[in-house]
Amino acid sequence: MLQKIIPALEWLRNYKREDLKGDLTAGLIVAIMLVPQGMAYAMLAGLPPVVGLYASTLPLIIYALFGSSRQLAVGPVAMISLLVFAGVSPLAPPGSEKYVSLVLLLSLMVGVFQFSLGLFRAGFIVNFLSHAVVSGFMSAAAILILLSQLHHLFGIVSPGGQSAMSVLKGVIQGMGGTHLTTLGIGLASMIILVIFKRKMPNFPAPIVVVVASTLVVYFFGLDQSGVKIVGHVPKGLPSFSIPEWSLGSLEVLLPAALTILFIGFMESISIAEWVAAREKYKIDSNRELVGLGLANVTASFFSAYPVTGGFSRTAVNYQAGAKTGLASLITAAIILLTLLFFTSFFYHLPHAVLAAIVAVAVAGLIDVKGARHLLNLRKMDGWTTILTFIATLALGSEKGIMIGVAFSLFVFIWRSSHPHTAELGYLEGDNVFGNIRRFPEAKTYPEALILRVDASLYFANMAFLEDFLRRRIVEKPDVKWVIMDLSGVNDIDAVGADTLSEIMNNYREQGIQFIFAGMKGPVRDLVSKAGWEEKYGKNIEYLSVQHALKDIGLM
Repeated sequence: MLQKIIPALEWLRNYKREDLKGDLTAGLIVAIMLVPQGMAYAMLAGLPPVVGLYASTLPLIIYALFGSSRQLAVGPVAMISLLVFAGVSPLAPPGSEKYVSLVLLLSLMVGVFQFSLGLFRAGFIVNFLSHAVVSGFMSAAAILILLSQLHHLFGIVSPGGQSAMSVLKGVIQGMGGTHLTTLGIGLASMIILVIFKRKMPNFPAPIVVVVASTLVVYFFGLDQSGVKIVGHVPKGLPSFSIPEWSLGSLEVLLPAALTILFIGFMESISIAEWVAAREKYKIDSNRELVGLGLANVTASFFSAYPVTGGFSRTAVNYQAGAKTGLASLITAAIILLTLLFFTSFFYHLPHAVLAAIVAVAVAGLIDVKGARHLLNLRKMDGWTTILTFIATLALGSEKGIMIGVAFSLFVFIWRSSHPHTAELGYLEGDNVFGNIRRFPEAKTYPEALILRVDASLYFANMAFLEDFLRRRIVEKPDVKWVIMDLSGVNDIDAVGADTLSEIMNNYREQGIQFIFAGMKGPVRDLVSKAGWEEKYGKNIEYLSVQHALKDIGLM
């Protein structure tokens, strides 16, 4: 019973000594990678860099105990950092006491929502966020993140703004005050990071630029000549506190919390399932929501901000040899030691280097190939991606994803209300029935209209079916029989059954009878409750279209 609550007990009880080397190596490498990344992402979120380290400790431990993935590297990520900044910055100045307080409350809200969805096994709700929306949002968000770091790279005042144009306009206006030394440090760091990413992708390159730039600034006193540095990083562990809240705060943070919930979980579950498929074990999406929810609740109590599983760190964790959640526990332990003994080493770390780390990390999220692929497969999905991309760039991350979700749901509703319906004809050589549009040589019957509906029938698509029937019967004035192949109908609701019954009664007055073939069990159960067996008898019992045609003497 306890193992169901704490999944980590399974791998802890059955831990294999041969896995220890891989877990130790992966834990160390990810920690080295996460220290500078965590600080950089916290800065992106408008928070003091140390908050990124806080978010890389206890939340990792909690997820390792309660999550279902053995390799998922949980912690601060660029996308969530941007969403935190976008959701909270309009409410308080970034970095201020009120801003930090709102971010802690946001962490609590995200955690409670995730935990509740997982506890009540409602993780399926997240599936309504389509891949097309996520692809468009992530590409646009990556560009927004890149633009948001330009002022650090140029050494100018932050332009503010939520949209790409407002940020870019502010950067261009401030470029006259570019600090050349800062720009040089930032560009050099980016070049080094890109080289390592291409030549040695698993090497923790961020630590190289962090150490090198810190030493350069320290020995040459560049902070005295205008290079902005991290400065004092508080030593010690985060203290326990309960986030302050009010109904007004909950209301204004709700859109940001829901956006972070959906985006964070989509990012986390996709990389977790990718690794699990290769390691041949199952990911429980509801257990993932519980694990991430508890991690974020813990983050809110210990001065951290929302966390989720990251693409790049999880890939590094897996490729470095991680076999169990022990790797994450080791990562957290190393960062705890950093907080206790080594925070002073980051005093001279330039902001430009942290900006370079963020920029290089998110550049790969711009997915042009994915948009082309969706456009080639189905244009509407491609346009959903493009619309989300443009809306996110023009209006900001929260409004952009809301527009994308609304449009994708509209497309889904439109598709379900316009089910694919085909008129069938008989292919004598193959002894099957096929769509006459795809097989114009198929034999049709003047006195029979044969239709196949390839979707479940419910209140929203019955008007479409009725209109389709009307047009086909007008085109075939000699029709006496309508044979409906329901082999593609998995379900029908009460309104759909009643509407179909009314349609049959109306056409019966015109001398046209309906026959149903291939009716599935769930559909048959519902129409039986509606009294169809008494009303229509054997007309609803045919196993196939062929049986129906033979019975009425047309075949």
